[in-house]
Amino acid sequence: MTGIQVSLKLDWPNFKLDVDLDLPSHGITALFGSSGSGKTTLLRCIAGLERATGQLVINGEIWQNEHRFLATHKRALGYVFQEASLFAHLSVLGNLRYGLKRIPAKQQVNLEQAIELLGIAHLLERKPERLSGGERSRVGIARALALSPNILLMDEPLAALDVKRKQEILPYLERLHEALNIPVLYISHSPDEVARLADHLVVMENGRVLASGPLAETLTRLDLPIYLGEDAGAILDVSVTELDPEWHLARVSFSGGSLWARDQDLPIGRKLRVRVLARDVSLAIELPSKSSIQNILQGRVDALSDDEHPGLVLVRVQVGDAMILARLTKKSAAALDIRPGLQVWAQIKSVALME
Repeated sequence: MTGIQVSLKLDWPNFKLDVDLDLPSHGITALFGSSGSGKTTLLRCIAGLERATGQLVINGEIWQNEHRFLATHKRALGYVFQEASLFAHLSVLGNLRYGLKRIPAKQQVNLEQAIELLGIAHLLERKPERLSGGERSRVGIARALALSPNILLMDEPLAALDVKRKQEILPYLERLHEALNIPVLYISHSPDEVARLADHLVVMENGRVLASGPLAETLTRLDLPIYLGEDAGAILDVSVTELDPEWHLARVSFSGGSLWARDQDLPIGRKLRVRVLARDVSLAIELPSKSSIQNILQGRVDALSDDEHPGLVLVRVQVGDAMILARLTKKSAAALDIRPGLQVWAQIKSVALME
């Protein structure tokens, strides 16, 4: 049996955790929700740091059930906290090697690979006080990988970093996403991080799971955007199909058509993600002409839902095999008679490429 089976309950005086999840055996699963929704508590239960009742199975290995409870040090996991918490008296290399003595040599990950993936070879002789915030985070992740985990738990690893440092480390996390063949549970409050890194999304509130499913599908559920507010939108898997050097643009294509975006020196054929926010999408019932908007896709209205503000509505539009969201005023939706099944043209003001 592969994948992660989590069925855990925790009953504290002021908080209850009650989750039942079946998660993928590889890729990044993002745990998303407001503060106090139970994300970190769930991670700590999986790590054995909190004693919940129930069952936990990681890729066929029982870590916990009614007859068995593995102590944290016996669980093959790596845990990355918000703060790297490196040992000040050890060099970076010393921190990376710490804990390896309890891992059988035949199970140890290639430390060189972890060092290369996180780009820290030039930091090995430094002490933690000589590292930037982003460098400390990368060392902390490499240290967790050095334990040859069967699962990697990451609790807001970028929360302590400023915007510039976050942008520096995100490419390294994407490299991990491509290179690792183990599941990663990743807590974040940032819709940008979730959109860029996750394959699977779990939305939590008050210790319970509101939704769990593939990222693109879950992001366009109309009963969930209230938790994303202005960040409600869709993710499209695309590939670069054309470059326009005169206007510094790149065409990216998917099953529903193509979009123009700013050229970021990506090669033809490169696969990546595009994020389309609902606030950047308007709808028309006739093909627009003489518009400054370059990206216009034909689709069919799939569903509508009230938005957070009483004067707004969210419209889900199917374009090819994908779904996108549009945020309209209810007055506009009524004037256009927007309803399920209606053929429309979605005008997309801007898109964000996520390499």
